[in-house]
Amino acid sequence: MLQAIPLRACLASLVLAAGLGAQTAPPGMIRSALGVTRRATPIECWLTADDLNYNTAKTRILLIGGLDKSASSVASAQRLAAWFYTARDAKPFQGNFAISVVPNADPDGAAAHPDRGYPPQGEAYGGPNEPEAAYLWRWIGMHAPDLVVELRAGERATWYIPEAEPLGRLSAALKPAHALAPSDELVSQLVRLKPSGTGTVPAVRMDVPANSEAAPFRALLAALQKLQLRGPSPARREIQRRLTRTPLEVARQLSVPYGHELDQVVYISALSLLGRIRLGELANDPRPLADVERIVAPYFTGAKPAMPAKPTGSDLAGNLVFGELARFTAKPRYIELVRAAADFGFDERGSPKDAMPFHNEMSDAFFMGCPILAQAGRLTGEPKYFDMCLRHMGFMLKLTLRPDGLHRHSPLDEAAWGRGNGFPALGLALSLTDLPQDYPGRAEILQAFRAHIQALLPHQDPTGAWHEVIDVPASYRELTATCMITFAMMRGVRAGWLDREKYAAAIDRAWYAIRTRVAPNGDLVDVCTGTGKQRSLRDYLDRTAILGPDPRGGAMALLAATEAASYR
Repeated sequence: MLQAIPLRACLASLVLAAGLGAQTAPPGMIRSALGVTRRATPIECWLTADDLNYNTAKTRILLIGGLDKSASSVASAQRLAAWFYTARDAKPFQGNFAISVVPNADPDGAAAHPDRGYPPQGEAYGGPNEPEAAYLWRWIGMHAPDLVVELRAGERATWYIPEAEPLGRLSAALKPAHALAPSDELVSQLVRLKPSGTGTVPAVRMDVPANSEAAPFRALLAALQKLQLRGPSPARREIQRRLTRTPLEVARQLSVPYGHELDQVVYISALSLLGRIRLGELANDPRPLADVERIVAPYFTGAKPAMPAKPTGSDLAGNLVFGELARFTAKPRYIELVRAAADFGFDERGSPKDAMPFHNEMSDAFFMGCPILAQAGRLTGEPKYFDMCLRHMGFMLKLTLRPDGLHRHSPLDEAAWGRGNGFPALGLALSLTDLPQDYPGRAEILQAFRAHIQALLPHQDPTGAWHEVIDVPASYRELTATCMITFAMMRGVRAGWLDREKYAAAIDRAWYAIRTRVAPNGDLVDVCTGTGKQRSLRDYLDRTAILGPDPRGGAMALLAATEAASYR
């Protein structure tokens, strides 16, 4: 059973501290990262268990230093966090507030004006100059604090407050306080726009003298208590709403914008259609199946070819939708289409090739090749397809498997790209679903699946997500990799391939993360754009993170949601 709120188990995911700098967070705080600079420096953030629980009764305050390019504001952020969690005079506030910290939002000091230019324009996060602003902006939208306090160096403690609700009442309570005119600085824009599409966030700016005591910040906490400005912020309310949804509700919402075309039989469109079929099955609604049959009719009749003249691995995997239709309808024509795709694994004499073609030496090919072969074997009863599935897997393992159990995306670079690990996890999970229990090679495929899932487990972020580069904790939290890995874990536990006790908490946290990043209208947060072979880690870190609607992300989220609806 999926749990509603994954909490304390997140504290075990401290692997994100790996590779971070020498700064010391106060006791009990979780060191994480919100992004990475052009110089590969992690942009640190410090969190607590309350920050991982959007339904906490505490008011969640985020402190940000470094946007004024001063060491003093960085020190102030660290000092105030230490005061709050260790000082005796902070204890009266600890039951009502949770403090998180971005000690230095511009750790390299490379940005010309790190406090300006919000919201960042252009693609995130691969801009050639200043990705820090995009990381901070989107991360705040997903972190969804109730109040942001940007700290700057100043000669005396002074407050700058935007003219926005509910901040107006603070102006009278904090002295001295000045109205902050609208501008493109972070604090001014947070109260007006919706970072990551979640909601606005109340924000203020405070000038802090070097080595000052905590009195001004203590005055803020006292004013918030007195005025009962507790939150939740509009951003947090939106995420709270997202978290109330059941897996079926998420799937139904995703099925509105996704899964309504098949202009070409490629995996992205096919998985959305497959997700709609499974949604109909779960909801006992025959309409999605009928609609998908209508959509694929040109390929069923032969009016359009299922495989183009110059096919790719994506075309092979696109034929999975026909196998799903065969499962529900038992129509021989769908089986013929699956067989035709799987037969690319054999030469003109019927002998197996070394591997399925079109693999391009990329780990994507675990998904592009293995499941269609296993599906063909199940539908036709011919063991040669199972044998070719095993053969193809072995070929790919030699190309992409790293000593640590993760997969490099291709032999060009060692980077463990997020979706480049999602593809093997998803591909082997789907293959095992179709492989007979008594197939002699099943144990080898099952072992490869288990070993990979085990290797992925320690790299789960405290928020529940996996990253755009799996073992680079400062890379962005990536939705498709998270959906694919979560699907594989849920299917593995549900089928008995994985130990429930070992993986249940990770699945709960991952489903929590997925729901926060899927809006009711199908907009998504941080889907890595299509990615071929890259030559360096930097190239992978610079891949565009899509915010908004995206067919690939929608397909993977729909697949995860329908699997979550079956998970017990």
